[in-house]
Amino acid sequence: MAQGKPARAVVVGGGIGGLTAAAALLRRGWEVTVVERAGSVEPVGAALSLSPNALRALDVIGAGDRIRDLGAPLGDGGVRTPRGRRILRTRVDAATSRFGEPLLLLHRAALVDALIALLPPDTVRTGAPATLTDAGDAGRPARVSTPDGELEADLVVAADGIRSAVRRKLFPEHPGPVYSGFTAWRLVIAVPDVECASQETWGRGSIWGTHRLNDGRVYCYAAATVPAGEHASDERAELLRRYGDWHRPVPDILAAARPEDVLRHDVHHLARPLPAFHHGRVALLGDAAHAMPPRLAQGGNQAIEDAVVLAHHHTDLPAYTAARLPRTAYVTRQAVRASRVSLVAHPVAVAVRNAGLAVLSAAGPGLLMRGFDGIADWRPPQAPYAAEQAGADQQ
Repeated sequence: MAQGKPARAVVVGGGIGGLTAAAALLRRGWEVTVVERAGSVEPVGAALSLSPNALRALDVIGAGDRIRDLGAPLGDGGVRTPRGRRILRTRVDAATSRFGEPLLLLHRAALVDALIALLPPDTVRTGAPATLTDAGDAGRPARVSTPDGELEADLVVAADGIRSAVRRKLFPEHPGPVYSGFTAWRLVIAVPDVECASQETWGRGSIWGTHRLNDGRVYCYAAATVPAGEHASDERAELLRRYGDWHRPVPDILAAARPEDVLRHDVHHLARPLPAFHHGRVALLGDAAHAMPPRLAQGGNQAIEDAVVLAHHHTDLPAYTAARLPRTAYVTRQAVRASRVSLVAHPVAVAVRNAGLAVLSAAGPGLLMRGFDGIADWRPPQAPYAAEQAGADQQ
């Protein structure tokens, strides 16, 4: 880096993690360029849940209040059987009571728009596939090749997703993602005349979730344990086959959906943690570093955490790895366990699982939130939260 010039970062990938990292580094005085392979940063997906840990991280970059305004708190609901029997009750205020913030749901596009609004014009270059050509070291910058030429960087942020080319280049011996054992469907549609509580339904090797967004649309997701690579020519018809006889409002929602409304993808995760989240002048974050199953809804949340912690340790990448690798490995393990519990298929295992949920529900709706201890109570290292916590500890 030349004397007197701002440090320069190149962020590879314009998803949630990459955009959050760009905003966080800009607040640290970096010059930032985001290169995104796709023709736009409009996300492919539906909605996502933001838990208190991510909301605190978003406060660090000045986006927390905006996201709170956009998000819909996950309402009173719980878990039912396919016939409609409630086996677990949840309360909308349970997360707030335990962690000081609610669990919020919002469309991915709303979060991306809020993050883009924090960046100067022309920060993001779309239609720009990038290749890491040199990871750099203490004596030389990293280099990234793009269609518009090569970019030099004091820091490269690899936010290029679960199939990260940067990860493969840096850690060629790592086995990469493995199939998590289930496929997932998602859709966001308008069903104004259908009553939709915030709830999940757990069957044998399959689940269904329904939640209403702030704009009135309904976000739904489903998952089923099937061999990898199985896909239908009409995924709405496949959902009807699997879930059409489940309790209402599931059949009502499917009746209102069109085939083009349904997204499907097999779920993969990084079962083996990487040896580090950095190499040379390159740092990995989000799915590129620690892809996890979605059952705890922590994939995007952990990417947001990564971004603000990376900005905090921007001159000390080993410290970034030390802060993030153990935590994300733990969250990934918890997400894998949660997937196995919710998607058990053997009738005896299903009966035991449902009985356990009923006992948990009887003990109190807030007890379920204990499963998020060590996850949702995380606070970023930057002010204001680190300073507030330190003050509280001294009282």
